[in-house]
Parts: sequence; structure tokens; C-alpha cells
Amino acid sequence: MIVFGQTTDGRDVHALTLSAGDLTVRLLNWGAVLHSVRLAGVDYDLTLGSDDVTDYEDRLSYNGSLIGPVVNRLTRAQAEIAGQTYHFEANLNGTHSLHCGACGTHLKLWEIVDHGPAHATFAVDLPDGEGGYPGNRRVTARFEVEAPATLRMTIDGVTDAPSIMNFANHGYWNLDGSATWEGHSLKIAADRVLPTDDLFIPTGEIRDVTGTPYDLRDGRVLALDEPPIDNCFVLSDDVMPLREVLWLTGASGVRLAMATDAQGMHVFDGRHDYSPNFGRYRALAFEAENWPDAPNHAGFPSIEIGPDAPYHQLTEWRFSKP
Repeated sequence: MIVFGQTTDGRDVHALTLSAGDLTVRLLNWGAVLHSVRLAGVDYDLTLGSDDVTDYEDRLSYNGSLIGPVVNRLTRAQAEIAGQTYHFEANLNGTHSLHCGACGTHLKLWEIVDHGPAHATFAVDLPDGEGGYPGNRRVTARFEVEAPATLRMTIDGVTDAPSIMNFANHGYWNLDGSATWEGHSLKIAADRVLPTDDLFIPTGEIRDVTGTPYDLRDGRVLALDEPPIDNCFVLSDDVMPLREVLWLTGASGVRLAMATDAQGMHVFDGRHDYSPNFGRYRALAFEAENWPDAPNHAGFPSIEIGPDAPYHQLTEWRFSKP
């Protein structure tokens, strides 16, 4: 563990390196960021990262971070929880909530609970009422590297009152080290997708992907904007056992298989231009999550938690090369 840098208010941010088999991973306790992923025999990083802590406080705050307590959008910045309506920061277009705004866990310095050569556990406490969310909550995130080349993330959340929780790692992936992800092949085991409006908020429709550009069940080579993607692919209606649900293969032959027990996989095509090093379409973001904006759509599976109903997510990234 080393000091990676300091936040703008002078707090030390630590970097932890985990390694086993062919995989080496670097984590930051700021935002529980997945900062670097290196595979033996591949001379470039497979995920995007910055060496400047202040980037993670600002323009790259969603890059590689663990976003919660509720990832993605909440319509009208509100949700009904245990029969009561709660209101949150409206940081999207002045109307909706995106990634919990300023109280999001991507903007927090997580406690380092324990760490070793191949594992690290972070924790963060979220007080009742912060950002409008009820319940005193504690969230732990455990990362483990396992040979030959698997990264496992286990997220657990507890609360002393009814609340809502839906976490996702927001890592960006380019398996070729190239200027864009064009030419990568993507396969997703999803027969439905959640359409969105102009602000990428789910409309409430659950659409069959058959005959649409979002049918990636057989896999295909991707081209820019064919189609534009910022959608949640529906994996199941209920929490499922850990299973592989997404496969990304670079033109180089480097391959990522993602496994999760979550109900959805949000895919974002990285169309924004953050900086010369993080230009448009540089990498694809994959967010294993439960369905976004669930409290505002009667047909979506609930993301409510309670003292007797804790939160849990298990996700793995499995890497290989030719």
C-alpha cells in the first residue's frame, strides 16, 4: 500500500496492488476505484485510469469507481421507500438524480478494512438522511484476485431502516490499447433491454431485443454508434447465481468475460470527450447492477433493503489472451 496522492482538501489517497497468477490489479480507496488491470504478456492497461487524484474528484469521477448507494438515474430525483416519498439531489438537468450527486460513494474516501497480496476490503458509512437517503448504512467492498486471471468483487450493504441500494463498478474497458473500442466483439446474454428517453432515463418499457441492434446474444463486432448505447440489458427478473453474462474480445484476441449475480448489465459506449487521453469511444463501460430507476417503475424488480433484507452483489471479471 502506498500514498497515491492527495485530495484537494489534503486527505491522503492510498493505492493497493493485488496480484495472483497472470493478473495484477491496482485499487484506490478514493471511490473504491479500480485504477489499473494488467494481464501478463499484454503491454498495456486493460482499463482506463489517471495518475492524478483530482481527476477522480472531478471529470473522471465515474471512471472505475464504485457508484452508489444508487447507481444511474432516479426520475424526478425521488423514490418511494416503505410507503414514503423521499427526495434527492437533482443533479441531472435540474430535474433528475444521477449517481446520487455529491453524496455518491464515488466521491468518498473509503476505509481500508484489511488487505493482503491478493485481496483488499474497503468500507464506507452512509449516515441517515445524507443526500436524502434514509437509514444509517454501512457498505463493504471486497476485491480478490485469483489465478489464473480473475478479479472478484463482493459488495455488501446493511441498514438500520428501510432504504434503497443498487451499486455498480463503473470501469471502462479497451482490450486492444487502441484509440477507440471499434473492432471489439461484444456478446451479452440478455433477451431484453430497457429503452430510455433523451436523458437516458428508462421509459418503463421492457423491450425484446429480437430484430433490434441491441440483440447481442450471438455476439458481433461493434462499430461506432451502431447503435449508440447507454442502456441496461436485462439479465433476469430476480437475483441469480453467479453466471457469465458478457463477453468482450479485442481484435488482439484479449478477452474479458464478466460474471455476476445481478439482474442487469448497463453498457455505455463512452461517447463523451473527457480529455486527450480519454477521448470519445476510447473504452466501453460495463456496470453490473440491478435495474436502474426501479422505484419509479411498477414493473421493475425492487431495490429496497431493510434491517432484515441486506444488499449483496457478486461480480467477477475473467481475463484471457491468445
